[in-house]
Amino acid sequence: MLVGGEGLDRVTNQSRSRGMSGTDPAILDQAYRFCRDVTRRRARNFYYGLKLTPEPQRSALYSVYAWMRRADDLVDNAPKITDDLRRDIAAFRATTDAALSGRVTVNEHLWVALADTASRFELPSEAFHLTLEGQLDDLAGAQYATFNDVRDYCYRVASTVGVICIGIWGYSDPAARELAIDRGIAFQMTNILRDYREDFDVGRVYLPAEDFKRHGITPHDLRRWSDPSACRAMITRQVERANSYYERSAPLDAMISRSGRPTLWAMTAIYHALLAKIEQAPQRIVGDRRLRLSSLRKGSIALRARWLNGRGPVTPAAVTEA
Repeated sequence: MLVGGEGLDRVTNQSRSRGMSGTDPAILDQAYRFCRDVTRRRARNFYYGLKLTPEPQRSALYSVYAWMRRADDLVDNAPKITDDLRRDIAAFRATTDAALSGRVTVNEHLWVALADTASRFELPSEAFHLTLEGQLDDLAGAQYATFNDVRDYCYRVASTVGVICIGIWGYSDPAARELAIDRGIAFQMTNILRDYREDFDVGRVYLPAEDFKRHGITPHDLRRWSDPSACRAMITRQVERANSYYERSAPLDAMISRSGRPTLWAMTAIYHALLAKIEQAPQRIVGDRRLRLSSLRKGSIALRARWLNGRGPVTPAAVTEA
């Protein structure tokens, strides 16, 4: 179904129905409140942006985020890939597929909310499946020889989320899907840089081996910041890559429905501000304190996003000034 998007001539996707028929509204309310609370407690940067999306899209995004957290926890709580974990993931995927077809097979808040969301919006099952594959890559200790390998990982764990989000918001141009993929890569590259110390300390390195070789350092050298000049050059190269994905995805904002633009603007502003901090002081990625924006800064970005009301596309320059 195509619906109007406040000034857009046509918006792809959006609500297909009024939700699951026969479901007690009180139960649905509890289910979506559960997903909202999960998002508020664990989303950190995303929550400030998601609050700017109007209903019913906002609750739909909360349900998707709650699913992402559950998938992440399923893998993070396992020390290695075992037969039991494979069975758990197979069961989780089956329950997910049922929910995406609008059926609840496990009576929990998450699945009730996700099934209702799927009955209202087109949720691509492939995106959920690819996210699970990306989580398994983490557990398997996947190695990334080239940037193409890193980009493929970013696609599985982040771009898929972007594709789901624009489907919920609605968009006016088929090109939006590829741009959402690029924005997801920009976000995940920012995450990879911000979390380098934490990931390295649990045996995970998401930066390409070819770049370590090119700069004459090892992942351990980067963790210790043992060769400041080479380490700085290494991180500067990754920042440049991430910036290129922010820049190439800039037209996305004008393609999604106006009601979704403040959320996308805010999330992009927060992530790009983190990347700017890394660019200014690359050594902070291995510091003792996790690099983050203050709640005041994120709050001010959210207020500015609401005030701008999604006018025009985001550019890195505009975001840095937020």
